[in-house]
Amino acid sequence: MRLPPSDTPALFDRPALRQRRRRVQADALFLHEAALTEVQDRLSLVKRVFTDIAIVTPFPTIWRAQLPDARIVEDGEVLDLPISEFDLVIHAMSLHQANDPVGQIIQCRRALRPDGLFLCVSLGGQTLHELRAVLAQAEIEARGGLSPRIAPMAEIRDLGALLQRAGLALPVADSFTLTAGYRDLPHLMQDLRAMGETNILTARDRHFTRRALFERANKLYSDHFAQSDQRLPATFEILCLTGWAPDDSQPKPLRPGSAKTRLAEALGTGETKLPD
Repeated sequence: MRLPPSDTPALFDRPALRQRRRRVQADALFLHEAALTEVQDRLSLVKRVFTDIAIVTPFPTIWRAQLPDARIVEDGEVLDLPISEFDLVIHAMSLHQANDPVGQIIQCRRALRPDGLFLCVSLGGQTLHELRAVLAQAEIEARGGLSPRIAPMAEIRDLGALLQRAGLALPVADSFTLTAGYRDLPHLMQDLRAMGETNILTARDRHFTRRALFERANKLYSDHFAQSDQRLPATFEILCLTGWAPDDSQPKPLRPGSAKTRLAEALGTGETKLPD
């Protein structure tokens, strides 16, 4: 399967992303470990034994240890997923770096057999909101404007709608946050480099950034967000998306107007007419 050519510039520089991932340090992948734990917890609540599993991930080692029989798929723009081959597809911590997130979900949907489960974990819009704020303020003070430094990430309501657009049934989207503490801004930036989450925006500024800007951002970070122990908090929002490949066996909503009992009767209360 080939994607059609597009005149729209890609949001993310995928070659730069591959280069950064080659420098990733295994002990910095705590977000992926948290995502794995979340996936395991959610699967434990599903009364189903999954036998044909695919995992879309840039870091297979973490997932292969727990799901050794799963098919590992690289998170490229085109996913190596045969159609109707799996009863579970997990998209693990890379949707936020995809140029076409809808296309990623659609490809996963097509790989599912009827009543197969799609489960995605990805960084969400509240991720690094502290860093976004202080970098924006520091850059406005220094340059009078902003440059693309931190990628925009989807909000939970947006990704929930994407599940429906991709043709998945019974869609659910929720999230949780993790907060890590750092000595200072350079310590945070070092950790982001170690986990392969630095700036890969195609429109990023390719020129050297003056040290004074980061020193100002570090001061703003400390002034506005420092915890009682003076460490700087960094928030990571992890979104969890689930949906099922449609199947006749799944519950379906009733047609509007098909109810045989009024809600007021079911609740044992009176019914008051609303004013015109």
